[in-house]
Amino acid sequence: MSAASVGPDVHAGRLVSVMHPSRTALVLGSTQPAGVADPGACRSAGVEVVHRRSGGGAVLVGPAEQLWVDVLVPRRDPLWCADVGQAAWWVGEAWARALARAAAMVDLQVWRGALVHTEWSRLVCFAGRGAGEVTGAGGAKLVGISQRRTRAGALFQCSCLLRWEPGQLLALLALDQTARRRAEAQLAAVAAPVGCAADVLLRDFLASLP
Repeated sequence: MSAASVGPDVHAGRLVSVMHPSRTALVLGSTQPAGVADPGACRSAGVEVVHRRSGGGAVLVGPAEQLWVDVLVPRRDPLWCADVGQAAWWVGEAWARALARAAAMVDLQVWRGALVHTEWSRLVCFAGRGAGEVTGAGGAKLVGISQRRTRAGALFQCSCLLRWEPGQLLALLALDQTARRRAEAQLAAVAAPVGCAADVLLRDFLASLP
């Protein structure tokens, strides 16, 4: 990666970090064991396996895969919310405003309900739905948001899909062929790419932040 994500305890004010992956990596959630990945498949594809400090399922990170932005909010900031179920709502609202401008998207929804678990959500990040995440037409997830919280503040790690090919991700996971085929069929419609240029979307996201 060309930039490293910072933790919520290392900066005194708000901070937005834009990440530009220089190579492809399979990023596992903090609670996922290394055995989730198929080491042989990852080696053959030249894909590094790494862990992030926030929770959730696996994400395939790489050039042109997603727009990855981290937003850091310290506890004393007016945007800080102690309720983890509501803390990311404002972040999702900023993404929804940006998508409406940059991609002329309609039917955008910011999820404000309880965590939605599916058969594959513990394995694949975009298979579930969490607070503040943004969906489009048909309920397809466009923006995933994970949180890392400490006594100092909250870090919101945002991934807005530029491409969605679940088969590419599933090929790197330790699944038998039957499970992999079933997962690919079921995951095809749970998420969708946003269909606009990353630089335009980033400009509008930054402009949409409070």
